[in-house]
Amino acid sequence: MSLIWPAQDSVIRGFDGKNSKGIDIANAAGTPVAAAAAAGNVVYAGNGLRGYGNVLIVKHDDDYLTAYAHNRVLLVKEGQTVQQGQQIAEMGDTDSNRTMLHFEVRYMGRSTDPARYLPPR
Repeated sequence: MSLIWPAQDSVIRGFDGKNSKGIDIANAAGTPVAAAAAAGNVVYAGNGLRGYGNVLIVKHDDDYLTAYAHNRVLLVKEGQTVQQGQQIAEMGDTDSNRTMLHFEVRYMGRSTDPARYLPPR
């Protein structure tokens, strides 16, 4: 799977598989958040997952999911199809102590390091 960066600015926390199941990207509130992977369907859009705030989960195929957490605004709804690069949210600080995007890639249900799929900056 080939990804694009879901948001601009600095990675403030990397993946370790235990305490961090993704990467955290810091920027200002309202920074656009884009779908990072190939086209997929939004399978969750809400704030019912503890620790994630306003989160989107996009299913790309039978193997891959991407998750986008701590958004201030969700711009897509469950059941909607999104395209790579499409703005899907605005960065925020819901259920977090600072404004950031927490981004995860799941392969066959397991957290995997997004840096393995992202292009260098």
